[in-house]
Amino acid sequence: MRIAYVTTDPGIPPFGTKGASIHVQEMLRAFANLGHEITLFSPRLSEASHAQMPGVQLRPLPSAPRGEDASARSAWALATNHTVGAVLAAEGPFELIYERHALFAHAAMEFAARHGLPGVLELNAPLIEEHASHRTLVRRADAEASAHRAFGAAGLITAVSPAAADYARTYGAHPSKVVVEPNGVDATRFAEKPTMRGPFTVGFTGTLKPWHDTATLIEAFAILRRDHVPDARLLIVGDGPERARIDARLGNLGLAEATQFTGAVPASEVPAWLARMHAATAPYHGDRPFYFSPLKLYEYMAASLPVVASDVGDLAQVLDHGRLGRLVPPDDPEALAAELARLAADRDLRDRLGAAAQAQVVAHHGWDMIAARVIARALGTAREVA
Repeated sequence: MRIAYVTTDPGIPPFGTKGASIHVQEMLRAFANLGHEITLFSPRLSEASHAQMPGVQLRPLPSAPRGEDASARSAWALATNHTVGAVLAAEGPFELIYERHALFAHAAMEFAARHGLPGVLELNAPLIEEHASHRTLVRRADAEASAHRAFGAAGLITAVSPAAADYARTYGAHPSKVVVEPNGVDATRFAEKPTMRGPFTVGFTGTLKPWHDTATLIEAFAILRRDHVPDARLLIVGDGPERARIDARLGNLGLAEATQFTGAVPASEVPAWLARMHAATAPYHGDRPFYFSPLKLYEYMAASLPVVASDVGDLAQVLDHGRLGRLVPPDDPEALAAELARLAADRDLRDRLGAAAQAQVVAHHGWDMIAARVIARALGTAREVA
């Protein structure tokens, strides 16, 4: 099958290292593994090469304006809809249109509907609310109208969480078209059992953005060293705008020497870093909307790591209410420190949690499984419409 994969978000380089980029790469690879022919359309392909993703044809879209001018970028995004429709027609015919939902983007789903093709819209976040809260949102009425058009035209909407699914329905998606399909992992990348030598090491991976509650993690780490495990280490794999604040707090607490930052690393290096951790964390704020399906969580689980996560959103369901990982109240460093101390003292508990978590993701959360389910649903929806 010929699949057009469209991602017009100028903040997502398809072959980058951030979580969204990894998601794009894994879905492309999964479609290719299933024997499909993929053409990738993106405005961020200037830094890419065919060697980075064998079997995927690359078709660049016009680049977004440089700088932080939100008005110029929104105008570019709206104009890109005309380009997307034209290039899909020129590069076709396609048998399925798959799009990662972006702000102001609706052309790909309307193209699919207009030509009677299965159209799948992958929804990873409530983008309008996210931009309004964490970035600069301009032309809100245009953004809302575009969202209504995209969700209305899509044959299938795959939301990564129940909260994301609610957002789609809020903007006009018919409930019968919306399914929840959490993120996944390529468990084969984490097949080697971690050695976990040396002092007890607490880990975190991800882009250092405000919605990751690294502040609570830092305070919990201070308590852990002070009251439970004096030689504990903290390993942070990733980088982002919160790095300076984290550095400053670690310095104030006298923990800089006990902490290692890797900076942003390619996906190929993540398994080796996870192998240095004894326990991994996924901290989130309790007073903010939670709509994520954290890639880090599934990677921790695939790596047989015991996980400690904030009890927010649907993470209790993901971790089977404690069977696959430990849950702690959000914004509570004492509780997080106590759970980490428990794991530090109990190797058998760490092993049991890690083994159960790995078995779960291998059985249910492989990217190839996700891609196969999405295609089956999309084709089923298309046949029902026909």
